[in-house]
Amino acid sequence: MIEIADIREWRNHDVVDQDGKKIGSLENVYVDTATDLPSFATVTVGLLGRHRLVFVPVADAVAGPGYLRVPFNRNDVKNAPSIGTDDVLTAEQEPEVFAHYHLDYATGVSGERRLARR
Repeated sequence: MIEIADIREWRNHDVVDQDGKKIGSLENVYVDTATDLPSFATVTVGLLGRHRLVFVPVADAVAGPGYLRVPFNRNDVKNAPSIGTDDVLTAEQEPEVFAHYHLDYATGVSGERRLARR
C-alpha cells in the first residue's frame, strides 16, 4: 500500500501503465472517506491547452524511480471519467469513476461521499 505522504512526493511525476507506457502526470490524490487511505489519483492527460484530469485507482500502484505504475492499460485510463483541470469531482460523478474500473460503489452509511481530494 502506498501511503498518502509517498504519493504526494510523486506529484507531477510520470504515471505509467502496466507496460511502462506513459499515461500522464500525477496531479492529486483522492482518499476513501471511510478509511482516509489513498483510493484514486488524478492524472493530467491531453494536449497543451486541452488538459483534463482522469481518475485511476492506486490500490495496487507501484512507485518506481521517477514514476508511479498503475496496473491498468494506458487507453483504459485515458478513457476513464475525467474533469477539467480546475474542476472538482461531483457526488454524481463518483459512481462513474468506480464503474469504469468495475469497482463496487456505495455511499457512506449516512449518504456521505466516498472520495475526498487531499
